[in-house]
Amino acid sequence: MVPITDGERAKSFYVDKLGLKFVQDDGFAIVLDANGSMLRLTKMREVTPQAFTVLGWETGDIAASIRQLQSAGVVFERFHDFMKQDELGTWTAPDGTKVAWFKDPDGNILSLSQHVKTSNQQLATSN
Repeated sequence: MVPITDGERAKSFYVDKLGLKFVQDDGFAIVLDANGSMLRLTKMREVTPQAFTVLGWETGDIAASIRQLQSAGVVFERFHDFMKQDELGTWTAPDGTKVAWFKDPDGNILSLSQHVKTSNQQLATSN
């Protein structure tokens, strides 16, 4: 669940920009299909955005995903004060995981990540 203040504005962002499938507006929340998982955008009078990621997606090609979202109008966050990010706004963790952040219309922090497969994960997927 993600808190929102304006259902139409949130629906436009999550459906038109992020490409999630609209299911219904039940009066309390905008219900979306996030690739087989239900996502409820809960309607609130006020939203106080948190200082951490509230929702994120894993991608196999973070650079391509960022470019696709940027072409839809999504703006990625820059945290130059305390972390080094590349030209797309991607931060690389010590283990090689790549993460990029953006905000929804209510200021909720969302992310994309591309995780490095461990040798156990690579072995499992090759069997």
